[in-house]
Amino acid sequence: MGLRKMLPALAVMLVPLPVFAEPNILLIIADDMGIDASFCYALGDQQAPMPNIEALCETGLVFENAYAAPTCSPTRATIMSGLYGFRTGVGAPVDPNGSDQLSVDTPTIFDALAPSGYASNVIGKWHISGRNLGYDAPEQMGVSDYFGLYAGGIQDYFDWTAIEDGEEVQIEGYSTTVLTDRAIDWIAAQDQPWFLWLAYNAPHAPFHLPPADLHSFDDLPDGDAAIAANPLPYYQAMLEALDTEIGRLLGSLSEEARADTIVIFIGDNGTPNQVTRDLFADHGAKGTIYDSGTRVPLIVSGPNIEAGRTDVFVNITDLHATIAELAGAEVSTPDSISFAPVLAGEPGTRDVVYVEHFTNRETRGGGIYGWTLRQGDFKLVVAEGQDPELYNLAEDPFELHDLLADRATNEHMAIAEELQARQVDLIARQN
Repeated sequence: MGLRKMLPALAVMLVPLPVFAEPNILLIIADDMGIDASFCYALGDQQAPMPNIEALCETGLVFENAYAAPTCSPTRATIMSGLYGFRTGVGAPVDPNGSDQLSVDTPTIFDALAPSGYASNVIGKWHISGRNLGYDAPEQMGVSDYFGLYAGGIQDYFDWTAIEDGEEVQIEGYSTTVLTDRAIDWIAAQDQPWFLWLAYNAPHAPFHLPPADLHSFDDLPDGDAAIAANPLPYYQAMLEALDTEIGRLLGSLSEEARADTIVIFIGDNGTPNQVTRDLFADHGAKGTIYDSGTRVPLIVSGPNIEAGRTDVFVNITDLHATIAELAGAEVSTPDSISFAPVLAGEPGTRDVVYVEHFTNRETRGGGIYGWTLRQGDFKLVVAEGQDPELYNLAEDPFELHDLLADRATNEHMAIAEELQARQVDLIARQN
């Protein structure tokens, strides 16, 4: 039985939303960008210059505690469905044969927006379905005009394969620029409120030297040996190139359209381990269920959003309900809580954040599998094959001191039991 029949609670209702009346909504996803890569967050010293994103941070709301999955497919699937991976089966990157993929029967954010009068589209990285479903899976999920790279990455940013009209086409042109061009053209063709899911593959590997007019790293030598010896500045140059193109996209909007557009910028998981420079030496970054792999940039800027920073909890699942509410539609899932009220100055209502990383495949990628749940300052980490660990993130943000190790106090044991019980309740919750 498909998820559309199993989850009747996902019915859509149109609701008035006077504060954010029919804004355009632009969701921008950076691939493999953790908070350590952004000047909007004070972590480490390896940030790339991204003045356009920094301007969004100055004019919008910066979320300090936004959590995604540790790899890309589960994050994208949770936004699309509003459901945790254990409900959809997507707990790790989708492979070409379709393992861990999102069913086309899953009710999606695009289904929710269909009766709202919004134009909607996905441009860029898909990586939610395998090729076994066919390249029309986006259309079956409510995306009628998809263009982009279908799988997890490309081997050459300058010469790559895209899906257009359900068919493979060869693209000669820098991926970040091509996707931006497509986004500009699609937005210009709309004569109604719109939602665009723009998923760049930058700064995902392969690390490289982008076109010179997109970045300021003028002294970098080109070539595989130089990149392998010192990948960080090339990763930074890719981020700056991404930022340059985001600036071009925002600059293409008319003054009226820009004033009526909510921009949501996120990273889909932590930074690749090759370029963290041992900042997270104990756990690594991308692929780990610790904060280093799952706490990501989330910046929202637009009409009626006051500039500032917030500590409210956000699971990336919450983008599903938030985007729907901003568009005047309401969705109901057991795992997605709209943070649109936070954008309007109200307090957040999520009290726990939950992250998981799993797969049923015999051959696994790297990383740490298991689940974590955070409530307040305390976070329980349950990695496969390991004893549970408990951290106080207010005192130990790098998760170096397990409070359950050695001589755990009765207080800490009780906190761990409470967090374990919250996870059991979360798994059991149906609406």
